[in-house]
Amino acid sequence: MGYGLLAAAIAAEVAGTTAMKYSEGFTKLWPSLATVAGYLLAFSLLAQTLKTMQVGTAYAIWAGVGTAAVAVIGMLFLGESASLAKLAGIVLVIGGVVLLNLGGAH
Repeated sequence: MGYGLLAAAIAAEVAGTTAMKYSEGFTKLWPSLATVAGYLLAFSLLAQTLKTMQVGTAYAIWAGVGTAAVAVIGMLFLGESASLAKLAGIVLVIGGVVLLNLGGAH
């Protein structure tokens, strides 16, 4: 159940961050409200996740996967450049999260 809650927390954080891009510095109402809602939901779900998972593992997964997902969304849908360095960085972030889990941190 912990990983399901964590996946939902990541999805909410990614949605909130993506909405923030469209809020234009919190000058547009609906994207601004979506940002706040996404982050409230993300933190609430992350807090529930921490009841069954270690904080270091949960936060590393949440931050790492969320960062990688937002970077990919930026490249695919928001016109951001996709360089070899960025792609390698995404692979390294995901690799770090996988190694943390394989290393017995959970």
